[in-house]
Parts: sequence; C-alpha cells; structure tokens
Amino acid sequence: MQENKESKKQLILRLSPKLWEELSQWAEDDFRSINGQIEFLLSECVSKRKNLAKKAEKAEREAIAKEFIKEKYGNLPKEEMIKKLLENI
Repeated sequence: MQENKESKKQLILRLSPKLWEELSQWAEDDFRSINGQIEFLLSECVSKRKNLAKKAEKAEREAIAKEFIKEKYGNLPKEEMIKKLLENI
C-alpha cells in the first residue's frame, strides 16, 4: 500500500497519568480530542521555535550592520552618519 505524503504519521506516546489528566482537561476546555490537543500544542511549539530563530537571525544581522557602521563611521552624530551613508548610495 502506497502512503500519501499528506497522511498523518502515527506514533506511540507514553505519558504519566498526571500529565494525561491535565491534557485531557485542557483538551476538554478547548473542545478538542486529546490527540488534537497534543497536535495543536506541538504545532504551536514548532511555530514559536521558528519565530525565535527568525528573530535571532534578524538580531544577528542588525548587530553585524551596527558593528560595520561603527567601524566605518565611528561615533559620528546620527545626522552626519545618515548623510555619509546617503552619499555612498
């Protein structure tokens, strides 16, 4: 039987009874099955991790740009630095 790439994957997951009860209550509060709740929570975690990675990359690029500007223009006042930057465009 050929599997569809879009089909959901199955896994066996062992949870403590306490965690199961907490997830069960949370799922009930959100009108989801326990499976749906776990999938939702995992999707949220993956999404947040991707967003954090993007923010880290952006912060790194900004830090590199600031360092470049500082090396090239030193401690010039902001207005003078902007003028010099515009002159090089």
